[in-house]
Amino acid sequence: MQKIEALDDRIAAAAFRRLVGHLRHRSDAQNVDLMGLAGFCRNCLGDWLAEASDGALDKEAGRAIIYGMPYAEWKAAHQTAASPEQIQRMQESVAKNA
Repeated sequence: MQKIEALDDRIAAAAFRRLVGHLRHRSDAQNVDLMGLAGFCRNCLGDWLAEASDGALDKEAGRAIIYGMPYAEWKAAHQTAASPEQIQRMQESVAKNA
């Protein structure tokens, strides 16, 4: 099995950019559903960017890179209210992250 650390950064960056582009295109995929299935969402990706930047980006800047706009703007345009079932799935999924 190949270790992810052995992957060339150029290839990893291209795949990451493609993932971000896909998430921008699929604004119908709600963050709460991503969290419920995989335990991470667009906000997580933005936060991980900020953490990896060694202080060059704050969380808002990292999230804006992922969303292609300020998070508040994306949220107002695309985010729907979460159902109790979605919240429950998200909580169960996030608990697996620990």
